[in-house]
This record gives sequence, C-alpha cells and structure tokens, in this order.
Amino acid sequence: MITTSIAQPDITIVLDQAGIIREARLSREVASGSVDEWIGRAWTETVADVGADKVRRMMEDAQRNGASAFRQINQRFPSGIEIPIEYTAVSLGEKSGLIAVGKSLEAVAELQSRLVAAQHAMERDYWKLREAESRYRLLFDASNEAVLLVRAANLLIIEANPAAIRALGVAPDGLDLLQEVAPEDRSAVQGMLSRVRDHGNAPGLLIHLGRNRQPWLVRASIMTAQPGSIFLLQLSPAGLAPIEADNDDALEVAQLIERLPDGFVVIDEEGIVLRANRAFLDLAQAGSEAMVLGQRLGRWLGRPGADLKVLLSSIQQHCLVRLFATSIHGDLGVDVDVEISAAALSDSKASPIGIVIRAVGHRLPLGGVGDSLGSMLNALTEEVGKSPLSELVRQTVGVVERHYIEAALQLTRGNRTLTAELLGLSRQSLYAKLNRYGLEGEADGNIRRVR
Repeated sequence: MITTSIAQPDITIVLDQAGIIREARLSREVASGSVDEWIGRAWTETVADVGADKVRRMMEDAQRNGASAFRQINQRFPSGIEIPIEYTAVSLGEKSGLIAVGKSLEAVAELQSRLVAAQHAMERDYWKLREAESRYRLLFDASNEAVLLVRAANLLIIEANPAAIRALGVAPDGLDLLQEVAPEDRSAVQGMLSRVRDHGNAPGLLIHLGRNRQPWLVRASIMTAQPGSIFLLQLSPAGLAPIEADNDDALEVAQLIERLPDGFVVIDEEGIVLRANRAFLDLAQAGSEAMVLGQRLGRWLGRPGADLKVLLSSIQQHCLVRLFATSIHGDLGVDVDVEISAAALSDSKASPIGIVIRAVGHRLPLGGVGDSLGSMLNALTEEVGKSPLSELVRQTVGVVERHYIEAALQLTRGNRTLTAELLGLSRQSLYAKLNRYGLEGEADGNIRRVR
C-alpha cells in the first residue's frame, strides 16, 4: 500500500465574516498551551500590534479574491509567548466565513537571531583586531629598537620600523635580507634563522648590516602568519663604537687586547657580552666571537647566575672588583678555576664593564688563606687517637666551613647579603654561622672576630 505524507498546518483558525474566531486548532509541533480563550475574540486582538493591519488586509484579499497572499505575523498566544507564523486566508463562501492556516517560522526566526548574533560577534572581533593592529602599529613605529619583519620562505624584508629605516637605510620594499648582511656573516644568519624555524628560538648573533657594515646584535623569533611564517628580527647596536682603521693607537690597543694571554670581556649592566678576546673564547670553548656576543656571562661563569649577580652588585657599589675567585665552565665541559678583576667607567648603570679573567689552575683563590687552613687541618690530624672519629669529623667540618665563610666575607668586603648569595645560604643561616664561629662583617668590609 502506498502512503502519502501531506503537510499539515501548524495552526488553523476558522473565522466568521467579521473576523471573529469561531474555532482554533494547533498541531503537535506548536506546544503553546490551549487557545480556547481565542474563541469569540477578533483575530486582530490575538496578534502583535503591528500585525493587526496585516490581518485585515488578508481578510479583505480573501473575501475579494478567494485567497490571500502569505504574510508573516507575530501570533500572541494565551500563555504570553509570541511565535512568528506565516499565514494565508481562504474564503469559505460569502456566508460561511474564512479559514486561516499558518506555518510556524520559529525555527527560521531562531536561525535569523543566530545569524544576527554571529554578525554582531564578527563585528566585535573585527574592531578588536583593528584595535590590536593599531596598538601594534603604534608600538612598532614608536620603538627605538630597530625591528625588521622578514618572510621566512624567501628572507625578503616585508616591513621595517622607522628606527630600522633610519639606522640601516633599508625600506620595506621586498629587499633581500642577506643582501644587507656582510658576506662573512650570511652563513651564520642562515644558521640562526634555521634554528629559530626548527626550535622557536636561538642565541643572539653579532652581524654587520647596511652600507657601512655596522655591528648589530640581532635576536630572532618566528610568528605564524598567512600565507607563510614571518621572522621578527630585533636589532640593537653592538654597544661599542667600531675601531676606525685610520686610528693607529686604537687599532694597536685592540690588537694588544686580542693577544692578551688572559681573557678579556666587555659586558653591559645586565651581564650581556659585548666584546671578547681570543683568550676568553678559549676558556669558554667557543669557536668564534659571534657565539658569545649577546649571551649572558653567567652562562660560563661559576654557578649559573649566582657569581655573575654577586660580581655585578660589587661593581655597582665600588666600580671595581679585584681577585674575584670563581670558575669558568666551557661549552665542551671543561672547568677552569679563574680570578677576575673588573672595572666600570662610572657608577652609572649604563656604563660598560671591562673584565679580565685569569686562569689560576690549582692555585688557591686567596693568598695565605690556604696555608692557614692546611695548618688547622694538620693540627686536627694530630688529634687522631685522642678524640673519637665523630668529634674529629665535626671539628673538621667546622674548620672548613669557617674558612670558606671568612674567604667569602673578604671577597665581598664584609657585605653579608652578597656573602649569603655567594655561599648559597639564606641570610638567617649566615647570621647563625657568624655567631657560631665568632665572625662579624663590619660595614667597611673588614672582618673582626668577636672574642
């Protein structure tokens, strides 16, 4: 047996010639409660205010032509809700009245409201993007640091901020980045960018850019964009003016520094290496100066960060440091005991700092102190057989601990905060040990013993 599906109206209203509702039925799809309250009321009273005129025109069209065109009306139900209904009215005869059938547009209205909400959300997102782009543009143009945007696929410069245009003489008109780099630095730049592409970051690099081949420290990062990734290059001057070839005295000084058997490094107030000679490269086991420039000296100096922090604090307080004992950790795993002497041009934080690093091998960092420690340990050795082993071990630990606290106090000139940082102790622990061993660091940096 063949069955046919006939679409049923969601709402059916039977009206008399005056437009009074005589009968109303709802389908199962329209769950809006009972509509018995409509019976005996004019249809125009059951719709929203703007729908009354549409109802009257539909009734007039149906009485005149037999059927009216479809019109959308917001039908108000006794429960109080309003649902958009698409109605058409059909005449049942001059004396039989009218019948109005309607289809609910609630699903369509919901889709329309979602579309409007989506359009509003898109507009909000658009203006947020515009605001972010405006902020980015202001920061990009106002930055004193030279910034280049380079397309990762072909290394073409696509944008440069005003600082980069002024300093390098480049413009964002599709120039090849490598053409702006000195030939001897191009392979290093390509290696750095390749590392950034693979790992997301890479150490800074000293390169020479522009017509005058000025030295610049460059840091690179990568950003995801369409149609391809973009490198963000941040450039800052290398810090020290290049030595002119016609300045014979300066050239001779530079050559002497390069030939020094001791390591020589110039750093800024943050500990970033600005210049290094060959002896320091040997200590750090770095193949070229470009591998250390732009890196923090703490990468190689003593415990990670600790010795560098103490060194910088001492230089800021006194503008110089003598015989700072520490060690250099080479990139290939070799450690070397060293002594450091350092000086700054002034007490200004922006003043560069010159550091001389001397390898001392197995030499003790403080002259004479090693002998006193040895004599005290020899004295304890003579107590073997006279005291228990546990007591000898306790006394030995106390002698060694006191010796290193004295050495640290001398190194920091009695500064307790720096001494605690140098020894890896809290200030409270250091104070307890000072009281235990009868040591007190005076403000002038000397050490006196409390009897």
